[in-house]
Amino acid sequence: MDSFSDLTLFAQIARLGSMAAAAQELGVTPPVVSRRLATLEARLGTRLLNRTTRRLSLTPDGELYLNDGARILEQLTALEHRLGGGLQPQGTIRIGATLGFGRLHIAPVLSRFTQEFPQVDVQLHLTDRPINLVEQGFDLVIRFGEQADSRLTARLLAHNQRLLCAAPSYLKAHPAPATPRELGKHNCIFIREGDETYGTWYLRRGSDVEAVKVHSNLSSNDGTAALHWALEGRGILLRSQWDVAEYLRKKKLKPVLTDWATPPADVYVMFQATRQMPAKIRVLVDRLVAAFEPWRRRGEAPCGPW
Repeated sequence: MDSFSDLTLFAQIARLGSMAAAAQELGVTPPVVSRRLATLEARLGTRLLNRTTRRLSLTPDGELYLNDGARILEQLTALEHRLGGGLQPQGTIRIGATLGFGRLHIAPVLSRFTQEFPQVDVQLHLTDRPINLVEQGFDLVIRFGEQADSRLTARLLAHNQRLLCAAPSYLKAHPAPATPRELGKHNCIFIREGDETYGTWYLRRGSDVEAVKVHSNLSSNDGTAALHWALEGRGILLRSQWDVAEYLRKKKLKPVLTDWATPPADVYVMFQATRQMPAKIRVLVDRLVAAFEPWRRRGEAPCGPW
């Protein structure tokens, strides 16, 4: 079993690209990881990693050991499932999500999930940058909009659209635009997130599509900050319905250009589907889908605990 333990360690180092990161995830010190790797290479009689002060890279033997070893680990996991050891969710799950949505709507589901399955260690990573599930070693990623990666499976969590809106105080001082082009005359609060083109909003009506270059003296990578600016009457905001629905109901924000639509922004959970998917992944995906069922059915963002 030492060989399987060493193989798991090596896979962690290769996935994270750093012995320090692997040590942190495994709960040991970097020198322990370095010594175990050196012992593994000595036992195999070959170098698995090229080490420099700036990065690690796999040697040809390292690539062979990792690729063939990954299949061995998957077969071992499948065997444990057949013998009953993997029927209950257990182990670590790394999940990535956007800052605001992850904080408000994913974190509560994960809290309840770990209460139900205390043997699962959930690591939630919130970021405004795109996440590559395969290359960055995540088990699940919450994504807005369409997914082009054929290696991944997607399950719909919630239907969602982005809305243009502004505070009544702003619209009183600056009459609402009648066409997308008129947005250029307004202060448009911009959120820098993901790989979206900075300062450009895409709107469509039927077959007409407009790419509008907007400007603002206020922009942020945090949607909550941008929302507060809009509520203060500082400009027009483009934001997902889950974030502004409450303020639209309370008339603190008013919709703008309602006959124009934005690109689809439905919410998906993305993961790699395998023949023997670990119970921890399968059950968490099912819990996430179930938690958002009222949203899918009624088209309303959930408010508070659900």
